[in-house]
Amino acid sequence: MERTVIELPTAEWEKIRQHGSADYPNECCGFLLGAETDGHKRVVEAWPAPNSRHDSPRNRFLITAEDWREGEKHAEQAKLDILGFYHSHPDHPARPSEYDREHAWPWMSYIILAVEKRQPAAMTSWVLTEDRTKFEEEPLEICQPKS
Repeated sequence: MERTVIELPTAEWEKIRQHGSADYPNECCGFLLGAETDGHKRVVEAWPAPNSRHDSPRNRFLITAEDWREGEKHAEQAKLDILGFYHSHPDHPARPSEYDREHAWPWMSYIILAVEKRQPAAMTSWVLTEDRTKFEEEPLEICQPKS
């Protein structure tokens, strides 16, 4: 698999961190909107979505079909693509779980934020391999937005 890179502007990095802290002890989730060029993904906006997982929101998240349509509509209006998703792991490491792997799609980026006792901690990004057997860590670059 070609190694992709994902670029996340500082303001969007902070938005994800605040979302994770605010939703603690439950998982937060949202869309990563931007553009991809030659294996380099540039996030323009981290767009929050409600976690609709009511039976176990502390260790699972669910983006409903309706919220997915809203995310697509928002991305289209902004002339952006859905590059992937972000979610938090309350009091757990920023590594994908087996559940995450079973529900992921290849190519999409999955940013995971560890939140420890409401405090944002490590943030990592992952891409599912084409054969869907494992995630590979994707380099995450926190940067100033491009003008």
